[in-house]
Amino acid sequence: MKFAIPTNNGQLCLHFGHCEVFTFIEADEKTKEILNKEELTPPPHEPGVLPAWLAEKSVNVVIAGGMGSRAQQLFAEQGIKVIVGSMETIPEKMVVLYLNNALESGINACDH
Repeated sequence: MKFAIPTNNGQLCLHFGHCEVFTFIEADEKTKEILNKEELTPPPHEPGVLPAWLAEKSVNVVIAGGMGSRAQQLFAEQGIKVIVGSMETIPEKMVVLYLNNALESGINACDH
């Protein structure tokens, strides 16, 4: 399973489309173990670009602080699950919590 998390300085970036990098984490669903982590600079933020880019990277789940409703719809069209309003800030911890059905989410930090 592959996760993408928008980050700045190694922590969750609250606004999805304005992050410095995306932290990609591959994890084993059965063992709940992190297998690989890498950071990649995203393409310029324009409508529809990030969902297509993350789909090309074989991402299954995006964990974000906030994301607009249109972006969420575009991810759904790509078959990518979106979790918004994450209360955690460290990417690896978010993934482990998600795999253990313990990731808490709050209010979507994006209002568009």
